[in-house]
Amino acid sequence: MNNRKIVFWSVTVSLGGFLFGFDTALISGVEGTVQQLWSLSDAMTGQLVAMALYGTIIGAIFGGMPAQYMGRKKTLYFIAAIYLFSALGSALAPDISWLMFFRFFGGLSVGASSVVAPMYIAEISPGHKRGRLTALFQFNIVFGILIAYFSNWLIGIGSPDAWRWMLGVEAFPALLFLILVYFVPESPRWLVLRKNDMEEALRILAIIDPVNAEQSLEEIRKGAIKKERAGLREFFSGIYRFPILLAFLFAFFNQVSGINAVIYYAPRIFEASGMGVSSALLSSVGIGLTNLLFTILGMALIDRMGRRFLMYVGSFGYIISLGMVAWVFSADNLNTGLLLPVLLFVFIAAHAIGQGAVIWVFISEIFPNRVRSWGNSLGSTTHWLFAAIIAGNFPWFAGKFGQAPIFGFFAIMMVLQLLFVWKIMPETKGSSLEHIEQKMIKRKD
Repeated sequence: MNNRKIVFWSVTVSLGGFLFGFDTALISGVEGTVQQLWSLSDAMTGQLVAMALYGTIIGAIFGGMPAQYMGRKKTLYFIAAIYLFSALGSALAPDISWLMFFRFFGGLSVGASSVVAPMYIAEISPGHKRGRLTALFQFNIVFGILIAYFSNWLIGIGSPDAWRWMLGVEAFPALLFLILVYFVPESPRWLVLRKNDMEEALRILAIIDPVNAEQSLEEIRKGAIKKERAGLREFFSGIYRFPILLAFLFAFFNQVSGINAVIYYAPRIFEASGMGVSSALLSSVGIGLTNLLFTILGMALIDRMGRRFLMYVGSFGYIISLGMVAWVFSADNLNTGLLLPVLLFVFIAAHAIGQGAVIWVFISEIFPNRVRSWGNSLGSTTHWLFAAIIAGNFPWFAGKFGQAPIFGFFAIMMVLQLLFVWKIMPETKGSSLEHIEQKMIKRKD
C-alpha cells in the first residue's frame, strides 16, 4: 500500500475543503464594514452573507452531475477555477450588487466541493482508513476557517479598504488547488462504472492496496449490477429510501445546531455581549483554533470509536453549551465576563468532534457507488439550504427577538438529533463501501 500517494491525493483534494472553510469564514470579518460602507439594513446584510449560501445550494444540487458524467477529477478543476474567479472578483467589486454576484459565484464552488471532494476521497481510501482520510476534508474546512479568522484579525485593523484584501487573499490557495489537482488520478470506481476502463482502474487500485486490488475491482464490478450508472428516477424509486433519509436528517441537524450562525456572525455575537471590535475578532480566532483542535481529535477517534460514539459526544455537548448560551443572553445575564466565549468554544468543540468530523464521511459512505454522486448532492443540498435559511435570517431575528430564543431553539433541535443518533443512525466504521451497500440497500431485482 502506497500510503504517501494516498495521503497526497486526499490532502490535495481536501484543499477544496480548505477553500470551503476559508470562503465561509472570511465574510464574518467583512459584513460589518460593508454594512456601514454601503448603509445596508440588517436584512440586506443577512442577504449579503446568505448570497454565497444560495450559490452553495445550486452547486450542491448540480455538483454531482459533472462528477457523474465528466469524472471527479475534471469537476475538481472547475471547482478550483471558480474559487479563483470569485476571490478576485469579490476583491474588486465596485458596489454591493457585484459583491453579491461574486459571492454567489464562489458559493457554487463551495457547494460543489462539499459533494465531490469527500466522495472522491471515500472512493480512493482503504476501508480501515476511510474515516480518517475523508475527515481530512473536514480538517481542511476548519483549518480554512481558522486561517480566515486569523487573516481577518491581521488585515481588519488597517485601512477602510481592508475588506477587499480579506476577500482577495483567497486567490492564493485557490491557485494552488488548481495546480495540484493535475497530480491526482481519476477515481477507480468512476472509471469502472462510467468508462468501463478496467485496466486504468486496476492500476490505481494497485497503488491504493496492491494485495487486494483485483478483489476490490471485482467487488466494484459486482456493485455496478446491470447498468453503468443510475439516474434520478431510480435514485428516488424507493430502493435507496433509507440512506436518503439518513443523509437528509444528518445534514438538517448539522445546520439547526446553529453552527453556521456562529461561524458567519462570530464577531457580531461577541460584540452583542459587550466586547470591542478587535477583541471580538480575536475571540473568533479562538473559535477557529478550538474547531481545529477538536477536529483533529475527532479524526483520531472516528475509525477507532466509530461514527455513532462521536455523534453521542457531540450531541450532549451541543445541548449543554447551547442551553447555557441562551441563558447567558437572557436579559439579566450579560455581565458574565468570559463565560460566553468559553461556552461558544465548548459548542464549537462539540460540533468539531461530532457532526463536523462525521458528516462528510458518513454521507459519502451510505450510498452505493452507482448513486453516490446523487446521494452526496442530496446531503450537501440539504446542508446548504438550511444554512442559507439560518444565516440569511440570523441578523434580523437577533435584532428583533435577541439572541436568547435563537440559541434556545438550537438547543431543542439538538435534543432531537440525540434521538436520531440513538434510534436511527447505523454504524459504518471499518466496512468496505460495497459491504455497507449490502447492509443498507434492499434491491427489487
